Amino acid sequence: MDAFVQELKKLRQHLLTGVSFAIPFIACGGILIALSLAFAPKIDGMGLGDSLAMLEPVWARNLLQTTLAIGVASFTLMLPVLGGYIAYSVAGKPGLVAGMLGGWFSGHLSVPWDPSADEVSAGFLGAIVAGLIAGYVVQALKMIPANRYVKPLMPILVIPVISATVIGVLMLLVVGPPIAALMGWMTAGLEGMQGGSAVLLAALLGAMIAFDMGGPVNKVAFFFAAGLIQEGNILIMGPVAAAICTPPLGLGLATVIARRMWREDQREAGLAALGMGMIGITEGAIPFAAADPLRVIPCIMLGSMSASVTAMLASVGNNAPHGGPIVLFVVENKLMYVVAILVGTVVTAVSVLLVKRLTGGHPADTPEGVA
Repeated sequence: MDAFVQELKKLRQHLLTGVSFAIPFIACGGILIALSLAFAPKIDGMGLGDSLAMLEPVWARNLLQTTLAIGVASFTLMLPVLGGYIAYSVAGKPGLVAGMLGGWFSGHLSVPWDPSADEVSAGFLGAIVAGLIAGYVVQALKMIPANRYVKPLMPILVIPVISATVIGVLMLLVVGPPIAALMGWMTAGLEGMQGGSAVLLAALLGAMIAFDMGGPVNKVAFFFAAGLIQEGNILIMGPVAAAICTPPLGLGLATVIARRMWREDQREAGLAALGMGMIGITEGAIPFAAADPLRVIPCIMLGSMSASVTAMLASVGNNAPHGGPIVLFVVENKLMYVVAILVGTVVTAVSVLLVKRLTGGHPADTPEGVA
């Protein structure tokens, strides 16, 4: 049982390593693409690239097209970096080649002997699977005994060539296509979601975002929404962006409106949480959740669910893979985005204060000067 738990912990660490390296690429790409979109002419029936081509004056067109190209390049690197650094976490430097190739193929699956066949994408899920397979394949190759003349060539030639061939074949012909079909089915299902099913999805994503505040569950929801931006669907990232900032904002608000319920260090942490919430850093809630998880985590999940559902009902869209008030300038339906954040923040603050008041008795909550 202990060995199984240890393996799960290692797997969690591999995923978080890949995610931590990939997030700067998606943030950079998403914000630059969103900037281009914000200043591009809005012409019905035209994509972003065609709309930009109509922009005058020429210097503004050239500037935004350059910005768009940089953003697209950064976004395109997301999957290779994700797959590469998951493999790196499993097997070290020799895993990078196979992991990055697996991540690249995850976004560009096609039939090698049929150039006319359309490319499909297995998305972030494919990159995660590719990174793990690549890492474990390389790990197995590293254990093969080698002659002392061949040994120096193993990490720089033999292992990269063999592992890249294995992961390429697996992604193109075996593992990649079914994952791409699954992602396509999920995307189509999301696009068709209306009414109650959309609300259910928003509630689920909001709960996942707040559950571990930047951990693997949070990242699955985040990558799911960020990946759909690349597919042209921004209506999932809107609710997720509203949910991202409400745990720190709500807890920060709670320390402001009921100061005597918190210790001095918690009030200081609350001010820091407000700052982190404004820039979409969910981790600002961690000091509170770590001190009192059974009462704080359900409350922040409720707040994030409220924000996410409100944004979903109002069809809030977000062009940038990030959250919080800082991305307001690239959000569609800005007023309701702000309303959704306020709803989530107030629900979090009120629920955590109510729960603490009703349950009481926790040493961490003793007001100064009373104990």
